[in-house]
Amino acid sequence: MRKGIVVDVGTEDRVRLAAIIGNRNSPQKHVWRARIVLLTADGLGTSAIMRQTGKSKSVVWRWQERFMQAGVEGLLRDKTGRRASRPWPRR
Repeated sequence: MRKGIVVDVGTEDRVRLAAIIGNRNSPQKHVWRARIVLLTADGLGTSAIMRQTGKSKSVVWRWQERFMQAGVEGLLRDKTGRRASRPWPRR
């Protein structure tokens, strides 16, 4: 694990994350984000998390950091700052 990464998952957060993983209607991106955080909290290193989730190192680090900054809500929030592509160029 990178230095400076401390993922402290309290009881409430652990229950919420487990519920996300267990809910068959959860978007898959939320499920693997929750798994990354729970695996981190359980003490697994980055390589082990990468093997279990099938995600890259940068993805694991991104979601660890997002959880540290914004908690569970940060994992469920999807940024929509990209502009929609247009089918034709505007003149």
